[in-house]
Amino acid sequence: MINLMPGQWHFGQQGTLKTLLGSCVAITLWHPIRRCGGMCHYLLPQRQRRTGEPLDGRYGDEALELLVQKLKLLGTQPQDYHAHLYGGADTMPDGMAVKFNVGERNIEQGWKLLDQYGFQLQGIDVGDNVPRNVTLVLPAGTVTMSRGQPINSKPKT
Repeated sequence: MINLMPGQWHFGQQGTLKTLLGSCVAITLWHPIRRCGGMCHYLLPQRQRRTGEPLDGRYGDEALELLVQKLKLLGTQPQDYHAHLYGGADTMPDGMAVKFNVGERNIEQGWKLLDQYGFQLQGIDVGDNVPRNVTLVLPAGTVTMSRGQPINSKPKT
């Protein structure tokens, strides 16, 4: 079992990848013929990266670029992969005067990147205010997602 923490990613043919999401987003990729795939878990949609600075998996655009570099090394193309997009929960308490909409911005970035690279979107569960557990079993390519209890809802009185 490989537990991905925020900012981490993995690509390969063996193992089980698992992560827990709040406002972060996970993208899973699976190649049904080559039986390989991966997952990234990013915290923020993007950053201003200085020239020559290494890619950082904490940012959506860079995390997916890292996965794409890896799959291209195998001689495969993004359009050959099945993709899933999960997470982006609203984790700020109800009634907050200022919300940063991190989850919403992460979701928008995920949609944009999957479309930009040409991945085949097979599954999605985003938004709302619930945490999610996501698991990708390699080499079977099985993706499972379960929802937890709402994060920021007011207790019932």
